[in-house]
Amino acid sequence: MAEQHPRPPVAPHLSVSNGKAAVDFYKRAFGAVEVMVMSAEDGKRLMHASLTINGGLVMLADEFPEHGDNGLKSPKSLGGSSIIVHLEFKDVDAAYKQAVNAGAEAIMPPQDMFWGDRYGQVKDPFGHFWSMSTPIKK
Repeated sequence: MAEQHPRPPVAPHLSVSNGKAAVDFYKRAFGAVEVMVMSAEDGKRLMHASLTINGGLVMLADEFPEHGDNGLKSPKSLGGSSIIVHLEFKDVDAAYKQAVNAGAEAIMPPQDMFWGDRYGQVKDPFGHFWSMSTPIKK
């Protein structure tokens, strides 16, 4: 039997430009649940936050440019993102609408795709892209 992990063995750790606002946005947009939020010593930024979305773990932190090259940069600082975080929902159309109503930018409205999912994409206010889908029967 495989060893049980207290946390999923792989989880995205996002760098954002306003951690407190990001936590609030992910709650409104994706129904995220706070697991743990730790403020930085300056009281303005987040050192770390752990959230669950659909039972999966997502971690995030504010940028800390004072850490030099080992500090993560947000998509806004980089001028883009190299990843898309994927979420699966029972009703992708409702999830997409909720995300857009919460302030996400509509990138690709949900549509039936050739691989068997109803699939769409949004961009959050912090520069991260999120894809979302619902399996459909063909």
